[in-house]
Amino acid sequence: MSLAALSSSDPVQTAAYLRTLPAIRERCARVHALAQAGKLNYFEYHPEREADAVAFCVEVIKGGYGTDFASIPPHGRCRTLDAGRPRLEPLVAHWKAGPNPPDTKEICRRLVDLCLVSVLLDAGAGNVWTYREKETGACFSRTEGLGVASFEMFEQGFFSSNPANAYQADADALAKITTERVAAAMQVSDANPLVGLEGRASLLVNLGTALKSKPEFFGASARPGNIVDFLEGQLVDGRAHVFALWTALIDGLQAIWPPTRAVLGGVALGDVWPCEALRKHPSPGPAEGDELVPFHKLTGWMTYSLVEPIQKTMGWTFDGVEHLTGLPEYRNGGLLVDTGVLALRPGAIEARFFPDPSTGIPKLPPSHPAIVEWRAMTVVELDRLADLLRKEFGLGREQLSLAQVLESATWTGGRAIAKERRPATGGPPIEIESDGTVF
Repeated sequence: MSLAALSSSDPVQTAAYLRTLPAIRERCARVHALAQAGKLNYFEYHPEREADAVAFCVEVIKGGYGTDFASIPPHGRCRTLDAGRPRLEPLVAHWKAGPNPPDTKEICRRLVDLCLVSVLLDAGAGNVWTYREKETGACFSRTEGLGVASFEMFEQGFFSSNPANAYQADADALAKITTERVAAAMQVSDANPLVGLEGRASLLVNLGTALKSKPEFFGASARPGNIVDFLEGQLVDGRAHVFALWTALIDGLQAIWPPTRAVLGGVALGDVWPCEALRKHPSPGPAEGDELVPFHKLTGWMTYSLVEPIQKTMGWTFDGVEHLTGLPEYRNGGLLVDTGVLALRPGAIEARFFPDPSTGIPKLPPSHPAIVEWRAMTVVELDRLADLLRKEFGLGREQLSLAQVLESATWTGGRAIAKERRPATGGPPIEIESDGTVF
């Protein structure tokens, strides 16, 4: 996509651009520029407080890894699938020790199957729900609980229609998923509610539809793991570009998104939302779609989560990972609010969005323009914090990647500071009404 698409008068061309990785940073940077000029509708920006956020993140990194920066793993679903104890390596060892061990490519397909369905189940779980692991009896909440639950569902063949291989996800099995089955598998009850339950089940059913509709990415057997075969065809000297994986996910999974999302030029855009501040202060437009800001958080989370097992299992290298952005979700964004980098303008949020006024915490739908501003600012600020952390430690991008910063500092730090500020719930400073599809 050429730079001409930045302000193209052709809505189809603009829609295609908004589904690319570079569009995320470019459109979020427009919002950030408005923040620097004091022109956001809902947030005040305090760049002088970035030093406080960095200082907090430095302590979080040191507490988890000391100065052994090379030991920091990348942010990805593998971390939460191994919550509390290793699960992935023992599972692969179990496969290899079986009577008909899978080859390396099939092992990779299975891991991709697992990681992708697990990511789709990973929308915010709320402050109440927990999951008790069957094997150990240990209890997990939030993203760890969702990770452990999805791991056990995968082990039990929940996502497979193949009697010869329970360890896969395929379209035929996904088509039979119901809200009731997901609720039972995830131990949901009146006393143990999980927010966005219907949205999660719908995503999985829609995933099955998407897999069948895109055999060029997911093969005749309609498995997520067949994306490994697609990528193999893109290899040059054992190297693939992250854009190839991104294209397979953004195009291949287009059918999973709810029909209520933004549409431009007849193209359903997914995690793309209008920003009132951009509409009020158009730049460089105005042109149709100039007010839209893409986030594609779920696709980014998938990409981070699949790069790791593919590289480890197949020995391939992904080029272009620097194009992946920070993830605009409530932990990363919450860190910015809790450290004062971002502050809601007094009175900007209507009283009806405060379910408990005594907490001062609003609860907003993902389409609310304040959430759009918050998420856009989060994408840019994560880049800024990563650069400041590298400067603090005297490291380059190769020594401390954005994926490592997300894992060791901003996401972990966002959770830690939330627990400090709101010990009763550990929840974020701004709640998002989860529909199971926006994280």
